[in-house]
Amino acid sequence: MANNKAAKKRIDVAERNRLRNRNYKSALRTLMKRCFTACDAYQATPGDEAKATVKSTLNAAFSKIDKAVKVGVLHRNNGANQKSRLSAVVRRVLEPAS
Repeated sequence: MANNKAAKKRIDVAERNRLRNRNYKSALRTLMKRCFTACDAYQATPGDEAKATVKSTLNAAFSKIDKAVKVGVLHRNNGANQKSRLSAVVRRVLEPAS
């Protein structure tokens, strides 16, 4: 247990940051899963509405990834890797097979 005021403050700050990081990462995973399920739905029944859903979920996920990197929740290489992974799946789904 902390013995002085500064140590107690560091514990409080670390807990606040841990909760913030957990919240960001949870939201990020949710948005990525939404994007993957939108891609699956588009593959099952292609259409303009499904395509718009894929694009909007991709934009939301990219935005959340960028904000997480900016705030310091994710390392920038991790964020780039996640964006690359998402865009590869979306590209594979949206582009016609050659």
